[in-house]
Amino acid sequence: MLEILLFSFLVALTGALSPGPLLTYTIYKSFKEKRGYLAGIYILLGHATIELMLILVLLSGASFLFQNIYILTIIGIVGGCFLIIFGVISIKDALKIDKNLDLFHAPTNYNRFKGNSFVGGILVTLSNPFWEFWWAVVGLGFMVNFNINFFNPIGLILFFIGHELGDIIWYLPISISVYLGGRSLKSNLYKYVLIGCGLFMIVFGIYLTLNIIFFPPIS
Repeated sequence: MLEILLFSFLVALTGALSPGPLLTYTIYKSFKEKRGYLAGIYILLGHATIELMLILVLLSGASFLFQNIYILTIIGIVGGCFLIIFGVISIKDALKIDKNLDLFHAPTNYNRFKGNSFVGGILVTLSNPFWEFWWAVVGLGFMVNFNINFFNPIGLILFFIGHELGDIIWYLPISISVYLGGRSLKSNLYKYVLIGCGLFMIVFGIYLTLNIIFFPPIS
């Protein structure tokens, strides 16, 4: 069971580390809000809430899929393959990172989410098409591989906790750092971290793909 928590955390961390709308919004709110040190917490709560709802919808709506071993196998293989692709893309993007990278420069268009940070976390998450796509292929593929369903409540809870920990480990320190005025991140260090994450995604994607082929789930 602990491998579910660990791998869910690592996979989520690789996604959290990549620059995206939620990171930009977190930086913006942490800098602009009077109590910016709380912005990251509220945003992550909003993000976690909508992710929990999506997981429940996926498991509910796809319950019939989990009764067919062939569909399960296809989902697992596709999820693993896309994780490999994401890993390759992450490494390519990391190699292009400029030495003057400024992660802390947030565009002003986030004024439209200037209200409640909790609600903003939900809206920014939903506005990112990559988020829906990731869950449809990688997230669902992970759940198939590790038998995450309503009949495995402990596994489901560990999967969700591990996934959200991946976001917390990255977004919360960034939020606090921005609020306190620490606004620098060595681009070379960030580059190597992303490369490491990309390599992990490739290796783990290969593992998921081979695992579902040689050890298919029992329908």
